[in-house]
Amino acid sequence: MAGEDLIARFQQLGMSEQKAKETLKNANVTKNLQLALAETGGASLTDGTGMLLYHMATKLKPQMAEHLPILVRYIVERKLDNTQRVDAALEYVLKCGQKLNASIDLQKLEKECGVGVVVTPEEIERIVQAKIKDSYKEALLEQRYHFNSFKILQDVRSELKWADAKSVKAAIDVEIFDLLGPKTEADLKPQAKQNEKPKTAKPKQEVAQSSQAAEEASDGATTIAELMKTKVHFHAPGENFKTDGYVVTELTEKLLKEHLKRTGGKVHTRFPPEPNGILHIGHAKAININFGYAAAHDGVCFLRYDDTNPEKEEEKFFVAIKEMVEWLGYKPYKITYSSDNFQQLYEWAVLLIKKDLAYVCHQKAEELKGFNAPPSPWRERPIEESLQLFEDMKRGKVDEGAATLRLKLTLEEGKVDPVAYRIKFIPHHRTGAAWCIYPTYDYTHCLCDSLEDITHSLCTKEFQSRRSSYYWLCNALGIYCPVQWEYGRLNMNYALVSKRKIAKLITERIVHNWDDPRLFTLTALRRRGFPPEAINNFCAQMGVTGAQQAVDPAALEAAVRDVLNLTAPRRLVVLEPLKVTIKNFPHKAPVQLDVPDFPQNPQQGSHKITLDKVVYIERGDFKLEPEKGYRRLAPKQSMGLRHAGLVISVEDIVKDPATGEVVELICSTQSAEQAEKPKAFVQWVSQPIQLEVRLYEQLFKHKNPEDPNEVPGGFLSDISEQSISVVRAFADKALQQAKVYDKFQFERIGFFSVDTDTSKDHIVFNRTVGLKEDAGKK
Repeated sequence: MAGEDLIARFQQLGMSEQKAKETLKNANVTKNLQLALAETGGASLTDGTGMLLYHMATKLKPQMAEHLPILVRYIVERKLDNTQRVDAALEYVLKCGQKLNASIDLQKLEKECGVGVVVTPEEIERIVQAKIKDSYKEALLEQRYHFNSFKILQDVRSELKWADAKSVKAAIDVEIFDLLGPKTEADLKPQAKQNEKPKTAKPKQEVAQSSQAAEEASDGATTIAELMKTKVHFHAPGENFKTDGYVVTELTEKLLKEHLKRTGGKVHTRFPPEPNGILHIGHAKAININFGYAAAHDGVCFLRYDDTNPEKEEEKFFVAIKEMVEWLGYKPYKITYSSDNFQQLYEWAVLLIKKDLAYVCHQKAEELKGFNAPPSPWRERPIEESLQLFEDMKRGKVDEGAATLRLKLTLEEGKVDPVAYRIKFIPHHRTGAAWCIYPTYDYTHCLCDSLEDITHSLCTKEFQSRRSSYYWLCNALGIYCPVQWEYGRLNMNYALVSKRKIAKLITERIVHNWDDPRLFTLTALRRRGFPPEAINNFCAQMGVTGAQQAVDPAALEAAVRDVLNLTAPRRLVVLEPLKVTIKNFPHKAPVQLDVPDFPQNPQQGSHKITLDKVVYIERGDFKLEPEKGYRRLAPKQSMGLRHAGLVISVEDIVKDPATGEVVELICSTQSAEQAEKPKAFVQWVSQPIQLEVRLYEQLFKHKNPEDPNEVPGGFLSDISEQSISVVRAFADKALQQAKVYDKFQFERIGFFSVDTDTSKDHIVFNRTVGLKEDAGKK
């Protein structure tokens, strides 16, 4: 049927022209609606029936399609005469879906949908009156028409399940009017909102998708717990068959019951990293989604090392992965290894060969690359031959690269017969030389998920094309099949996270190691001073959607700043010291001042600082020739010293005779109470200790350093010369006892964290993030 004809037909159902055109854009709904219309046989539809068919078409899942004729017939016959009954019918049909080719028990269907149940207006009125009298009268008299009557509607519907919603609402309105009378002027005024949180500006982020994807990407939350409880709606444990694309077999119902018995109905998730590199910001999202979803639903999450490639795996990566998971605040239910299951995986591979679902192939790796690989001439080799060859592979009788075990299936992306096993004569870090054949990720991860009774196999969008092999493998072996859910990958602009390319940056001595603070590995972010809760909150803000996200570092830095504003105690530091001698110092000797750690909340603690006649200020806080609007120290302009209660004025300027550079200011002082109020108060230090402070900027100049269109010379040519600068700063002695990873706000400068290079005699700080830009600061 042509588009215009469909629009006209949709309008006959009761849609507006605009609604019909919008519906036509949704291929799935259009297909369902066309099938529904075909089932009606062209019969004229009574008022409202057409829109009930539309409602059904929008909610029909692929696994329910075979039962569409029954649903259409019941809607046309007005047995399903409102959306509530249609929804109940869909839920019942979906529930039947765990059985292969399940027939619908029409008697049960009608009972589930309340077919024939009539709720009279008198019954509605009686229940509404009773509910208001027993539960809502006092609240109504107090709040009058500002009361949310939807609560009463829900309460009534819980007792009268099949009552018409409009009739219930009308009855509630009548009863409220009888109780309260006409609306007064006060009733018409908007109610003042209580406990309204101030709106905070969200950092701009770029989402590399369509406008629809951008809309999805905004579906975030403040915390991971909030995100998982309010914004993420996955299937309940044991209801795998209700998800789109899940393949039901004759064993599904039995296997799901056994699975629920083993798990007690708990959510089981897993975080399955490959131990061949350091985790990065994208992994932080995966960690939060997997551990966060389990925690939000009182479930458990496994940390499973996918250690199936001994060539690239190192012990340091195993240790670092566990450390980072725990640093983010999560405790694995169990730590497991894919290699724990090597024997079971091998036995299942033998079973697949016996079922003629796998075969040994001798095509070279180069031949199998891409999507147009030539068909294997060994695909139909005898089962016994493949069994013997696979055994020879296991015993080391076949050369590396001379044979693989391949599965007989085609992936969604078009790739034919993926490899399940390959030969590698490399000892494994856990199994030693016991194996010389190793399973691939595509073969391993779904089977390990099954063994661990994973309820929700959560992975990034690029694995969507492997979903068919995931379900195929579990069903081919007759074992419990989890559900795979995909979400959009998180990418960071002005960064790269490729293990190979980071290794190249290290070997080229552009960065020092995997934890260089200019990188976006989790060890690097920790070293730079990013709090784990800030990273978790940032991941929550990104949401769990199918849209791939490309975000500027500023969005992550904003989340970091939000946490450090509340948790990092303030300290006085000057990065470029300028000596100031106070000639009329008001004290006979140096004095100790008590300074709050958080000036806005003095009750949170304090620390001591020293005030002496020689202080150091930031070189930038003095100008010989100030421009208009300049607020700090100048020859004819005084300036206050924070927390000291002093205002200083320049009396003399000492310059280096060779360079003319200002090296010292001789100043006089007045107490802040007596002096004219200065335009600015600045940080200062006295009797200081010296710090090494590393100031980090973006490592790359361009947003996409790996894009040859943006950076033709490759990512190594895109390094910013300003990515790091080191200064010798002066600080108050209060920082002498700072420990590695301690975080502080250097007043008026930014947030800083103690670096791992710190020793007893040499303190090193990294700039974590700057303070928010203040356009009016002069």
